[in-house]
Parts: sequence; structure tokens; C-alpha cells
Amino acid sequence: MSGHLAEFFVASMLIIIVPGPSVTFTIARAVAWGRRVAVLSVLGNSLGTLLLAMIIALGLGPLLSHSRLFSITLQLAGGCYLVYLGADTWRHREAAAMKMTTREGSEPRARTIIRQGFTVGVLNPKSLVFFAAVFPHFVDRSAGHITEQLVVFGLVFSVLAFCSDGTWGIIAGTARQWLASEPRRLIRMRIVAAGVMCGLGLLIVSSALGL
Repeated sequence: MSGHLAEFFVASMLIIIVPGPSVTFTIARAVAWGRRVAVLSVLGNSLGTLLLAMIIALGLGPLLSHSRLFSITLQLAGGCYLVYLGADTWRHREAAAMKMTTREGSEPRARTIIRQGFTVGVLNPKSLVFFAAVFPHFVDRSAGHITEQLVVFGLVFSVLAFCSDGTWGIIAGTARQWLASEPRRLIRMRIVAAGVMCGLGLLIVSSALGL
């Protein structure tokens, strides 16, 4: 499993570091209220992501153990959806960037911040697709214990997401005025995100088809 875990680590970092829904949410919070709110939002987001990962792992593990066709179908669906998310990110790059620079009113309480972040993490379509469709691509079927492998992937992904998104939050909170004053910087980030998501989606589709 070690080789698959290394590949999974690389793929996870590619999908985590690009400005998808979680990063967009974190940067928006950082611009609005600063680093503290951003990091607390990331904590809630990561907890939501971890819960989603565990549900997917426990639900898909038995199915993947008995059906390779099911695994391939999931990969194809997930790859296509990642391409869709990339195209949607590109299409709405300007509107999303402008929304990210909007400053809000009074700072919410810590419990509220974490709860809101948790909600974003659980409902993040990028994470849902990644867990349901990309996780099976890295499972070592010959090693068995597929559910356990999926649980490990979920833990690794959630820790990486917290570290990466937390870094985004700290940087954005420090440079909040710089980001808010020039939306085009955020637009360029969205363009890169669109390219990475489309590229990873196409890679998963081609791998599933054996191309």
C-alpha cells in the first residue's frame, strides 16, 4: 500500500492546494475578518471533511471489495465531474473573485465559525467527488482490507487539507488588504484551479479506461 499511499499523497495535494470551494471559503473569511477566523473556519471545514471521508470509506469499502466494475464506474463519474467543476470554476472566475473580496460586518463567535466551516466541509462537492471516485483509484486490491485503506486515505486527506487550507488562511489574513484591493489576483488563482481540476479529471478518466 505504501506506493499507492505516496501516489495518493501527491494527488491529494494537487486537489487540495488549488482554490476550490474550501480554499475560496477560507480566503473569503480571511479577507473579511483576518487570520483567527480563517483558521477556525479551516478547523471546522477539516472536521466536516473527515466525517464525509469516514462515511464514504465505510459505505464504499464493502462494495469496492466485491465489484471492480463499480470501482471503474465511480472513477469515470468522478473524473467527468472534476472536469465539470474545473469548467464551472473557469466560467464563474470573475464573479467568485469579486465575492471573495467582500468585507463583512462583526466577527462571529468561535463556535459559529467552526460550525459554518464544518457545514462547508460536509457539503463540499469537490471532497465528495474526490472521496467517492478518486479514493478507489489508489486502493491496493491485492493487499485486501479495502475499508481500512479508505479510512487511512480519509485521515491523510483531512490532515493535509487542514495544513494547506490553514496556510492559505494565514497568508490571506496577513495580506487581506492586498488581496481585496486587486480582484484580478484572485481571478488568476481561479484559472489555475480550473486547469488543475480539469487535468486531474481527465487523468482519472483515462486511467479508468486503460488509456
